[in-house]
Amino acid sequence: MGSIKLLNTVIDNLSMSELLQQLKRGVVFTPNVDHLVRLQRDREFFETYQGADYRTCDSKILYYVARLLGSPVCEKISGSDLFPAFYWHHRQNADIKIFLLGAAEGVAVEAQQRINNKVGREIIVGAHSPSYGFEKSEAECQKLVELVNQSGANVLAVGVGSPKQEKFIYKYRQQFKQIDIFLAIGATIDFEAGNVSRAPKWVSELGLEWLYRLLSEPKRLWRRYLVDGPAFFWYVLLQLLQRYKNPFTEAELPREFSQSEMVKAEMSKAEQAQVKPVNCDSLLI
Repeated sequence: MGSIKLLNTVIDNLSMSELLQQLKRGVVFTPNVDHLVRLQRDREFFETYQGADYRTCDSKILYYVARLLGSPVCEKISGSDLFPAFYWHHRQNADIKIFLLGAAEGVAVEAQQRINNKVGREIIVGAHSPSYGFEKSEAECQKLVELVNQSGANVLAVGVGSPKQEKFIYKYRQQFKQIDIFLAIGATIDFEAGNVSRAPKWVSELGLEWLYRLLSEPKRLWRRYLVDGPAFFWYVLLQLLQRYKNPFTEAELPREFSQSEMVKAEMSKAEQAQVKPVNCDSLLI
């Protein structure tokens, strides 16, 4: 599995089919522009990210930036594309049982019903929408852990927004006794429930899904796209000029993830060799 270095994280160079074949255990995060900017400012988020077993390119903008840096990824794999591909890939695999955690009250249950009807079996065995600010209540978080553990699920898809979903997975991963696969899927539960419309495919392919979402939810997303977005391109410019510095160089790998075979800190030397440095001489400007 090849990887590319983008600012202070690593993105796996995988196709959707390769990921679905490989994904038997582990944590999947889907870095986008918002994540990359937050990774420059939030040490806890950065440390959480170090332990992800898979990090896929969630954004067409990242896809284009990787090409600009001379280290292209083969495919954009967003959480909202991965999740339906995952459950469809396993539609006849009775060993896969999914729990949906996220979205507003009732939305996760609606998504559960729609997905189960679509695949023709009870692949979603549980669904729950936590209260707003649930992550601040240890009592509620423990109830969520218990709810998932009692469901019989071995896949947990968390869609409560970033960075809450990634931090929640990191903090409680070891308490989910039967979960083999963790998916951080953002707004995907809303999409699956029909509660929110996704951008048309052609808009996404042009790298304009951010604009579609901004126009759909301007009050919630204006800062992400109009403030953090430009900051991302500044960091990319620094990497192009070989002037970028990781603000969390001294951060240690989270202990909870230290045993994962896919953690990038434990990549083989052969895999590490595939992380390509920026080659400014090869760029056409």
